[in-house]
Amino acid sequence: MLRLATASLAGTAIEFYDFFVYGTAAALILGPLFFPTFSPLAGTLAAFGTFGVGFVARPLGSVLFGHIGDRHGRRPVLVASLLLTGVSTVAVGCVPTYHTIGVAAPVLLLVLRFLQGLGLGGEWGGAVLLTAEHAPVERRGLWSSFPQVGPALGFLLANGVVLALSATLTEAQFAQWGWRVPFWAAGVLAVAGLWLRSSITESPSFLGIDDHARVPFADVVRDHWRLVLLTAGALAVGYAIFYAVTTWSLAYATERLGVSRTVMLTCIMAAVLVMGSLTPVVALLGDRYGRRPLCLAGCAAAAVWMFPMVALLATGEPLLMFLGFLGALLAFITMFAVIAAYLPELYEPRVRCTGAAVGYNLGGVVGGALTPIVATALVEQGGRVPWGVGAYLTGIALLSLGCFALLPETRPVPVVAARPVMD
Repeated sequence: MLRLATASLAGTAIEFYDFFVYGTAAALILGPLFFPTFSPLAGTLAAFGTFGVGFVARPLGSVLFGHIGDRHGRRPVLVASLLLTGVSTVAVGCVPTYHTIGVAAPVLLLVLRFLQGLGLGGEWGGAVLLTAEHAPVERRGLWSSFPQVGPALGFLLANGVVLALSATLTEAQFAQWGWRVPFWAAGVLAVAGLWLRSSITESPSFLGIDDHARVPFADVVRDHWRLVLLTAGALAVGYAIFYAVTTWSLAYATERLGVSRTVMLTCIMAAVLVMGSLTPVVALLGDRYGRRPLCLAGCAAAAVWMFPMVALLATGEPLLMFLGFLGALLAFITMFAVIAAYLPELYEPRVRCTGAAVGYNLGGVVGGALTPIVATALVEQGGRVPWGVGAYLTGIALLSLGCFALLPETRPVPVVAARPVMD
């Protein structure tokens, strides 16, 4: 279990590194380089628009790789998704800017971002299912939380590279070539991830399936559509919180408040580090007290904390901003530490790879793709404190709270024997 969980963690860390490094670049540099004819605000919105395309592609990746996972096994998904994401990320670092090839530059950026999202849409389902389906029932939450630590590590790695480059390069050097280095580094990480995953064995739950679904997505739509919509709505707040903290706030503070890029990256990374460290602890609580109670508590905490978070952010003071981010990310991880065990337990084995991944990634479209764009637009219509952003995030938290309230508890249902709990 330790070897398997570590390989899953490393893979998700690498793939989320690829995904997050784009978000950081979109907040800091892609607007002027690829949309120079736009105003600063329009350029940022356009860069966030290409960022959002990755989220739109993720559910499509879930359908594509979910079909492979439910028909041919979870293990092939891990290799194919990592390869696709790694290659497309390296390619982003090679795209010429608008000044070199004109409108073809943002078009290429859009296509490669789509491919990134397609690969990541398959990654989560494969990594989580392999871990959850191997894990003992009484500690499924703990072992399944390892892939959930991967996004935090990927974020820290991506932003650590950007922070190091920001501290050592001039603004001109960073704009000319420095921003490309994190994308090129993805190639080395992808090779390492493929090597780690080469020894992973297939899931016993998949090997025990006698009747494989011919078209898993069709079965999910026919038999589990309500469950998919509820899980997507429930998870939207997690995405909204995470990308409000890690992507939108970075652009807001550097552009509107004049906070340095280094200070902002340090504040955000410190909060993410604490969050990642606490993920297994929260997962253990999920094994003891259940998945649903923690998800409800996390949503309620998020609804209460969004207004204080934006108020603390608007101060521009590093310590206060860190506290605002930390409170938001603790609410986030109270939900997402147990999601890797919760979602697989909601679906029957024959369509689990498709159903769990589609629900998970649809939540990203609502919460992740729209949040930086909506928040940036709301800031333009408000004062120094972005209360509109706080209201928007609170509304999503209440929506997710209602969806979680309609979902059942699953602990401690054995994964192999699980049947659909909702039709």
